[in-house]
Amino acid sequence: MNILLQKTHQLVRLTFLCLWLNLSFATQAHAAPTATTAPTATNVSVPKILIVGDSLSSEYGIVRNTGWVQQLRAKLAQQNINAVVINTSISGDTTSGGLTRLPALLKTHQPNLVLIELGGNDALRGLSLTVSEQNLTNMIKLAKAAGAKVVLAGMQIPPNYGEQYTTQFKKMYESISLNTQTALIPFFLAGLETRPDLFISDNIHPNEAAQEIILNNVWHVLIKVINLH
Repeated sequence: MNILLQKTHQLVRLTFLCLWLNLSFATQAHAAPTATTAPTATNVSVPKILIVGDSLSSEYGIVRNTGWVQQLRAKLAQQNINAVVINTSISGDTTSGGLTRLPALLKTHQPNLVLIELGGNDALRGLSLTVSEQNLTNMIKLAKAAGAKVVLAGMQIPPNYGEQYTTQFKKMYESISLNTQTALIPFFLAGLETRPDLFISDNIHPNEAAQEIILNNVWHVLIKVINLH
């Protein structure tokens, strides 16, 4: 009888031990994913670069995904720079249009860096340089107030607009950059001035072959701002 009782107790203890081990392993297996998957990519903040420009940045007249903005995305990836490039450029846009659109863009995208490429259409329409300068200055102030760094793309216009207007237009960007302490791309289209082969048939908009040159103009300034801490 005592032997039978002892065996019964041993069997009960063994059964209890097995149940406890199974429960323990099941609990650990269920809890493991939480421990290993907690740091997900969605928890990591990826820097955002917002492009606010006109037809020169919106791939006007060229094959899609061949423009300098798309090439910028590729170059950032090649340099192992994890950043999202958001292109909100609109063909025909002016500094007034950009200023109007910017508050909503800043709120929606919350960029870390804003590149402003506007002003060429102001000149083509003969708009007041004073107004253009105020618009660009206000755009820069809005972007910086939102916590973003800013790069301003300088533009130039052909001499047939008159020497005085042409000179004042060029100096406008230099003045804005100085007064707002903002990084400046001296001339967005530098290197294309004497290359008619790098423009589409309207002789105004750069073609696919010109996009790498434009990117280089942007990159030299942009990368310095990205590397600032």
